[in-house]
Amino acid sequence: MSMGRESRLTGEYMRFDDAFANSKYLADGKDFPSRWARKADGFRAAMGARAELGIVYGPGERHWFDLFLPEGEPRGLVIFIHGGYWLAFGPRDFSHLAAGPVAAGWAVAMPAYTLAPTAGLPQMTAEIRSALLAAAERIAGPVVVTGHSAGGHLSARMATTAIGLPEAVADRIANVVPISPLSDLRPLMETEMNRDLKIDAAVAKAESPALLQRRPGAAVHVWVGGIERPRFLDQARRLGNAWCCPVTVEPDRHHFNVIEGLEVADSPLMRAIVGS
Repeated sequence: MSMGRESRLTGEYMRFDDAFANSKYLADGKDFPSRWARKADGFRAAMGARAELGIVYGPGERHWFDLFLPEGEPRGLVIFIHGGYWLAFGPRDFSHLAAGPVAAGWAVAMPAYTLAPTAGLPQMTAEIRSALLAAAERIAGPVVVTGHSAGGHLSARMATTAIGLPEAVADRIANVVPISPLSDLRPLMETEMNRDLKIDAAVAKAESPALLQRRPGAAVHVWVGGIERPRFLDQARRLGNAWCCPVTVEPDRHHFNVIEGLEVADSPLMRAIVGS
């Protein structure tokens, strides 16, 4: 879904609208949301009793997560945070992306969070922190946090010192894998979608992972598609450079299919997330 639609303010296009557009540059870009929804519905149905849906982590309407369980005792917990420029979608649009971790023996939590314009980014970050803590209470063992695009931003925020996780939980986080993350929010201030996001200089400074410190000892691996829009490649590399962590550029993957590796237990992306 493209949230970078063109707009005019004071007679000119916003500077970065086109830079953050995705679907208009893909021949089948508009087909992906419906394709994801069909796969997600089928996956939840197939999981049966191993899908625990709508677990509440807070008082808000979108303060819930779905939990998908492997056969047998989980090796640990993977948390996947959905994207959509903080404006669209929900975890049940992407349930099928739990298939790879579940097949590899991991439990998968997919949290919802309040979208803009109802919430700003600081609130969303706080909500994901609460969801992480609630999910970690239910599943023992190591925790891996990943997410795509806006969810990549939120997953990276969980690896910063500013998030203030309890030491007992922070010590369990074995890996953080932001996929095509938005890591420096300053350019988004010059997009039409910022009418709803309301990112100003203070929010950009406080919420941009590339401008924040990584928690000492936090393992981070940034992942991005090789044929993504240049701005997303820049955002991924900017985070890797700021945090001195590996950045994998997966060949022949664009912004919408780079997440498909999560559907397969032994994909390169899955190996980066949970190892072999």
